[in-house]
Formats: sequence, structure tokens, C-alpha cells
Amino acid sequence: MQTNDPPSRLRFGAFEIDLRGGQLTKRGARIRLQGQPFQVLAALLERPGELVTREELRIKIWPRTIVDFDHGLNKAISKIRDALGDSGDSPRFVETVPRRGYRFLADVAALEDPDAQSAGTPQEATSVDRAAVHRLAAWWRLRSAGTLAGVAAAVALAAAVAWVVNSRTHNTQIRSLAVLPLENLSGDPAQEYFADGMTDELITDLGQIGALRVISRTSAMTYKGARKPLAQIGSELGVQALVEGSVLRSGERVRITAQLIQVADDKHIWAHSYEGDAQDVLALQKRVARTIAEQVSTTLNRQEQAALQTSGAIKPEAYDAYLRGRYFWNKRTGDGLRHAIEYFTDAIEKDPTFAAAYSGLADAYALSGDWEYGILSPQDAFARAKVAAGKALELDPNSAEAHTSLAFALDLYAWDWQSAEREYQRALALNPGYATAHQWYGWHVMVMGRAADGIAELKTALNLDPLAPILAADLADALCIARLYDDSLQQSRKALELHPNFAVAHYQLGQTLVQMRRYDEAIAEFRTAIALSGDNTTFDSNLAHAYAVSGRTEEATRVLKDLEERQTGESPTAASIALVYVGLGDNDKAMVWLNKAYEARFNPSILLRPAFDPIRADPRFRELLGRIGLSW
Repeated sequence: MQTNDPPSRLRFGAFEIDLRGGQLTKRGARIRLQGQPFQVLAALLERPGELVTREELRIKIWPRTIVDFDHGLNKAISKIRDALGDSGDSPRFVETVPRRGYRFLADVAALEDPDAQSAGTPQEATSVDRAAVHRLAAWWRLRSAGTLAGVAAAVALAAAVAWVVNSRTHNTQIRSLAVLPLENLSGDPAQEYFADGMTDELITDLGQIGALRVISRTSAMTYKGARKPLAQIGSELGVQALVEGSVLRSGERVRITAQLIQVADDKHIWAHSYEGDAQDVLALQKRVARTIAEQVSTTLNRQEQAALQTSGAIKPEAYDAYLRGRYFWNKRTGDGLRHAIEYFTDAIEKDPTFAAAYSGLADAYALSGDWEYGILSPQDAFARAKVAAGKALELDPNSAEAHTSLAFALDLYAWDWQSAEREYQRALALNPGYATAHQWYGWHVMVMGRAADGIAELKTALNLDPLAPILAADLADALCIARLYDDSLQQSRKALELHPNFAVAHYQLGQTLVQMRRYDEAIAEFRTAIALSGDNTTFDSNLAHAYAVSGRTEEATRVLKDLEERQTGESPTAASIALVYVGLGDNDKAMVWLNKAYEARFNPSILLRPAFDPIRADPRFRELLGRIGLSW
């Protein structure tokens, strides 16, 4: 039967485009192009060799624009050229006609639609539904005859209905997915933090669904700007489905567009666009998460349903400051934490009822007193983190992030092990997909003397965030503590394969090599860690300890002297100095420094390391553990 519908699959050069499925490929490999850039390319391909004016494109794609049209179109053309490997100066595909519009230069050929070949097969429901798609598209074309806007509506409607049909007949239950970094369509690089923040929030919302394994932020963000085939990304992350999309914000309006893709067959399960006021952005995010949960055939329990209910309005300026705070917090640097504290504080000043801002502030304070950063003294960090987490929980008792922040502070600084245990358990019940909760809880149970349980939690965290460098290194650290040196060595090597310049991974490898008495290799790893980190007293002390146990006493003493000169009353590094004295065999001075560490409220997990084995039987060491509340 003849049809007047335009072809849905086209070929030009080495590229093929599926207009209905919203997919561009080059020799079978998928090219990421979506949203308005894809729509502009589709419009040009409808009239190859003809001038398509800027005004025609505006009517077709930006009929009710909320952004500066010229900037949006220029950005879309730039993305098309990037995707096609084209040049504006010597174009092979898209030619700019100055002040008028654009022309598609390459020959375009229609391809057979595989759906048409299957017409008349026993799949009656699918045939009927696809016929409905075509009838609706035709109706829109007739209704808008003679206008490009009508054709645009037909294509958009056909694609939308096809996705609905697809989702209606989709029976595969998806158990794992990743949210790829949402694309910033504003055209303003300064708005990247907003798109990243939307990605974070969607990951957080979906992570609360117990039946789903949702890849955490660190791993997901490694694909920002990447042009890898979706099948490859899915394989690298070990997931069944991917969520990709875009965010567009201008003034007080926000639009979130998302699509769900099944990795195995590159099948579009669902796609939709949500638009609303900036103050309703949290509600938009939760609507996206709820719909995705429905599409992957996941049944939500009562708690999960409540977590994904519509959120209340929020002041846009407060949310803006909060997203900036999370952006800098995720950098995991000293300067990043300082900026994060400033932005979270600003968000709270703009909206004192904003629970997430208090939770973010608690996270920033909790990390600021740990050995990796040392921005605040441990006592100061604990006091501030506890107050901020308490306020977040007062405003939102069901915030998994706030429960985790409080538990971390209670662990690191208060040594209130029972309360920390309760907070971690509550956080994991609220959001079983929160990798940081599994990570920090893993260290909690390690300190409690349950090494096997701690390793299991860290493996769960790594499964949720497989490309996170800190999780890969932490697992190697835990294996070293469990005296599984060969396993630790192998895990350290894996971490460095993915992140060769990650200082903590080199440091951890050095610790394991010391225990294997491969001192020269260990010293080289510690030196690399120090060079990569700039300056870190923990790395310095481990280098000095390696010098000491390998008989290079003079070099160990030189580093030790420098560490002691840099030590202050509020510094969290006294235990690191004790480690060097253990290596030198001076248990008396080691205990002096451990008692100083006790007064400074140090992180006692350092005492788990095998390097402290020579002093473990000392009664003074056991008495110190008793004061901390530990009995290994």
C-alpha cells in the first residue's frame, strides 16, 4: 500500500539518521546528537540542496522560544558540525548562507524502513499501533499544510507516539541503568554547573529505588562530552539501560528532556520533555524519575513512592547557589571545599528552609577536617558538620545524604560508634543506591573490626560507581588491612589502569608493597603520590616509614623532622608522625604522638593499617583503643 509519509531513515556520506528513533550513526557507531541540534539537522535533511532560512527554523523548532533564538540556533549548528566532523569554512555537509540561513550540501538517500518490511506479520498489535502513528502524522501534516511547523509537529508527534507504543509493548525488566551527563543547551558554558546539578539530582532520585542499580555520579560524569557508542558505555558501566538528555534554562524557565535507551539493542524505550518554572525544578526532576521507574517495569514501595512525590517550590536563587556548592564539593579538593562552603551558606541565607543546602554544608564540613584536606581542625569540623546535618534532618528527616553526613561526623570525630551505625543504616534504607553511604559505612564496619563486612560494603560502593578512583583505591586499602596483599596489589593496579594520575592509588599501592617488603617499589610509589598531590603529610609519613623499615634511617629522620616542624596543636596529622616512629622502632615516641592524635580527635582508621602491627601488643596501645571505644 502506498503511503505519503516521508522516509524515516536517510543516508548521507558515511552517516545514517533515524528520524523516528532520534538516532544518528556513522558506519554503525552511534553519534550523540539530540534535542534541538538533531531537530535542526532533520529539518535541513528534509530539503537537501535548498536554502532553509533562519526564520523557517525558528518557526519550526523554536515556536515558543524561552531563549535567545539566534544564540540557540548558532549553538545547534556548531554541535551538528562537531558531530559530522564538518567545517564552516569549507563545508561538506552544512553550508551557511550569510544572514539568511543554511543549506545541506551532500546527497541524501532514503533507506528502506524495516518496520515497513514487517507489515502484515503476525504482530497485529504493533502493526495497528504503527498505523496509528502514520495516521496521526498525516493528520498533523494536513492540519498544517504548507507550513514547516506542521511538518515539524508531524515528525515530533510520530516519534512521540512511536516511543509510547514502544514503551507499551516493552516487557524487559531493567535492573541497572546509568544517567549520562545531561547536555547544557543554554549555549552558556557558565551554566554547565546547572546541567551537572540536574544530572546529580536525577541520579539521587533514581538511586532511592531499591530494585535498581543506578551508577553514581563520579562514574557517570566521566562520559561528559564523550563520543562513545552507547553500547560501549553500557558495557563499561555494566548496565542494561542509559538515560540521556538535556537541560535548557533561561530566566525563570527550565526544560528537561530525557530519553531511556536499552543498551543491548540500542532501543529507545521512552522519551519526553518537561518544562516549568525554575522554582518547580525539583518537581520536574521527580516527574522524570517516576516516569523512568514506570518504564523499567519497577514496582515502587510506599517509601519510594513518597520519595518521588512532587517537591515543594524552592527559591531559584537558593537552588542556584546549592548547585554551585555541589559542583565545587564534587571536585574533592581543598579549594573546592572552601567554595562549596561559601555557596551552601549562601543558599541557606537565601532560603533557611532548604534542607538539601544544610546537607551539602554538612558534607563539606565533614570532609574539611579529614586528613586528605585539613581545611579545618577536626574539632571545628565536627561541631559544624553536626549542626548542619542536624538542621537538614530537622527539615527533611528522610534525607539519606544528611543521615550519611551525620554518621560520618560521628565516626570520624565523636567516636560515637553506635549512633553512627544507626545513622548509616537509616541512610542505606532510604537510598540503597547511594555509593558514598556504602563507602563510609564500609570504613565504619572496618573500624568495628568486621573486615569482611567492610570489604563487602566497599565492593557494593564500587559496583554502584565503577569508575570512581577513590572507591577503587579504598577497596585496595581495605584488602591490605585484611592482609590480603596479593588481592590488594591487583586492585591497586586496576585503580591505576583507570586513573594513572590518582595520588591516593599510588599511596595505597605503596602501603601494600611495604608489607610485601618490596621497599624500593614502595618508595617510588610514595614519591609519585607526593609529586601528584603537591604536598600531603600522610604520603610524606608513609614515605618516611618506608625509609625507616628498609634501613634508610637518615632519610626517614629528615622527613620526620620536617613533619614535626609543620605540626600544630589542631593538626590532624599526629598519628602520621607516630607511624614514622613505629617504623624506626621507637614505641615510646610513637605512643606520645598517638596520644596527641587522641587529643586532636584523629581518624582512628589509620590504626587498622598493618604498619602499626609492631606496636599492637603494647598495653599502652590497647589502653588507647579502649579510650576511643574500640577493642580489636
